[in-house]
Amino acid sequence: MIRVLIVDDHAIVRKGIRALLSESGGFEIVGEVEDGQAAVAAAAETRPDVILMDLLMPGMDGIEATRQITSQRPDARILVLTSFAADNKLFPAIKAGAVGYLLKDSTPKDLMRAIRQVHRGEPALHPIIARKLLQEIAQPADPSTGSGHRLQPAPEALTPREMAVLRLIAQGLSNQEIADQIAVSEPTVRTHVSRVLGKLHLASRTQAALYAVREGLEADSGTEPDEA
Repeated sequence: MIRVLIVDDHAIVRKGIRALLSESGGFEIVGEVEDGQAAVAAAAETRPDVILMDLLMPGMDGIEATRQITSQRPDARILVLTSFAADNKLFPAIKAGAVGYLLKDSTPKDLMRAIRQVHRGEPALHPIIARKLLQEIAQPADPSTGSGHRLQPAPEALTPREMAVLRLIAQGLSNQEIADQIAVSEPTVRTHVSRVLGKLHLASRTQAALYAVREGLEADSGTEPDEA
């Protein structure tokens, strides 16, 4: 059972999602709240597997709630579910730590698939959103504008082991699954992931996965067993 917390300021949306997931099987709704502040409290209390997060809510919005939740619990898996595909919502949400971003015009099947992907630690992105992000990371930063959205690699290169971890992130593996794959401990994988993000100037696993896709790295799952 995937334990889900629903965050949306519209009661009819919350009830609809609850009914859909309850009837589908495999999901347990651990709570539903109507604003960001309540979401932060509920996430700490219930520790759900996946948080469905609306963005535009009264009081604390979904972006700030996502930021606070992931700062308290870095392994929290948040799937944004919103009507907004605008850059000024998308990029801050991903930077805040959202693992997936789905639009509310998605089908019930798409929603359930996205929840399962996010639960596995795999980025789940609406096609429109994925296209926006890939276009964004395909362009270099513009120093004259000080754009905060551009994602560019740092001069420091990844080690062979870090490159292997990046490829496995792009394949949707969780930290534990990566640890099993390359025969190291899960804390060691967390360290590698942090170093990958730091060296590439990325803010989340989703950005790392998109970077790997852009560079064509996700198809190569080779590892370098002689480097710890």
